[in-house]
Amino acid sequence: MDGMCLTEHQERKDDSNGGGLVGITFGDVGTTMLQCNICTPADKGEYVMIEHSTAGTVLGRVDSIERRTNVSIEKAMELSEGKDVEIEESMIGHIHIIGYRDQRGLLKLPSNPFRAGEKIYFAQEKLIRDVLGLKNDDTGAYIGKLSGHDIPVNLNINSIAQKHLSVLAKTGSGKSYTTGVVIEEMMKHGVTMVILDPHGEYASLAKPGKVDESNDFGVYPRGYGEVITEFSPNPEINPGSRRLSFTFKNMRPTDLLSMMKMSKRKSNVSTLESAMSRLEAVKGFFDIKDLIILLKKNEEDDVSSMIRNLEDLDRKGLFTDKGTRMDEIVRKGKTAIITLKGTPPDVQGFVVNRLATALFELRKRNKIPPMILFAEEAHNFCPQQGKIESSEIFQTIASEGRKFGLGLGIITQRAAKVDKNVLSQCNTQIILKVTNPNDLRAIESSVEGITKDMTEEIQRLPIGEAIISGGGLSEPLIVDIRPRESQDGGASIKVV
Repeated sequence: MDGMCLTEHQERKDDSNGGGLVGITFGDVGTTMLQCNICTPADKGEYVMIEHSTAGTVLGRVDSIERRTNVSIEKAMELSEGKDVEIEESMIGHIHIIGYRDQRGLLKLPSNPFRAGEKIYFAQEKLIRDVLGLKNDDTGAYIGKLSGHDIPVNLNINSIAQKHLSVLAKTGSGKSYTTGVVIEEMMKHGVTMVILDPHGEYASLAKPGKVDESNDFGVYPRGYGEVITEFSPNPEINPGSRRLSFTFKNMRPTDLLSMMKMSKRKSNVSTLESAMSRLEAVKGFFDIKDLIILLKKNEEDDVSSMIRNLEDLDRKGLFTDKGTRMDEIVRKGKTAIITLKGTPPDVQGFVVNRLATALFELRKRNKIPPMILFAEEAHNFCPQQGKIESSEIFQTIASEGRKFGLGLGIITQRAAKVDKNVLSQCNTQIILKVTNPNDLRAIESSVEGITKDMTEEIQRLPIGEAIISGGGLSEPLIVDIRPRESQDGGASIKVV
């Protein structure tokens, strides 16, 4: 995740503090888009400035560049035969107008068109900072730097928490790495968090990483073990974690059948309901072992498979007399990692549903501090197709969580497979490289301000770059993600 090296062209711009001539506007000129000839080497994504008759200096961005020539098919044939052909060419830049700040500091677009023949210059960094709202803000989450510029990009933490966040990328594009950067920033600022971690990738946040201290981002190795507690239903598989367990009494028969991968047909539900009601009446408090003993006394043959499945469930150690208290998991300013590595998918669904529901209900009653719930591999917990145990609570948190101080972080490599009602509620989006057409369509429909050119750019993003939208930013920006301070637990394992 190295910082992007500046080209000679970019160094020249920085030395002159911007202001070099890019080209001249021509043709039909509007208020949001215009085109110009490129008379100086320029790159796609460059920020430029142009004078407007009433708005003053306005910021724009080069969205695309094309080379127009007079080479026809006939001339191409002559070139292939080795003949000398005079080639005329010109470079045309298509400029997206971002706007300017008015006297109240509001970002606005000009109300009437630019003039044709107006000169376009490379933007000065002060203008870029002012118009894009990029400030050196110690209260923000320092994610990285504006691509091609030495300008820090800080996201508004309250905006992330109140309006939810998604991190979207194809496999191997740095999704977990980038999420780790976000979580590091949250921990620095004392944000209370719970992280649902299906693969055991985030416990490494406790340990300092290997950061080249000469990096351009001003980042140094650091671990966050002092604020992290790891829980797992399988501490034997996940050393260093505390056991996560639940009390059995309030279990619903349908939840038990899901965890046992048994049919929820009426007879199965009725058998469990009857047995659990009898235990409630006789003992008051009961556990899974009591249920097994009672069912064994039932001489009906059709409960034998249910008993075997309950015994298997008991051996997993998910249910204990007291269970893990929520005030052990959620502590103000601390981070709880729920490591589900080694936990079967059906049991994962139960754990996630139970935790997410408890967090929402406790936040509604202000029994736990304001916080953010991060869900890695979120498409498994709130899928677009079909419904699982946790689907409803994720929809509820996405639509209502902000009212009660419960933020949601959706992390996935398959944007199209996440419930669109959940994804569309995430107003801050960090998008790394995505190539799947279905995922791209899902992103286009859920992210405000993403242009067609940016959608094409998403498919070509190198590792270490992301398009970030929301989080207090005026418009989507391409950002060089800063290095991780802590260890990266999501790195691919080498086969050879």
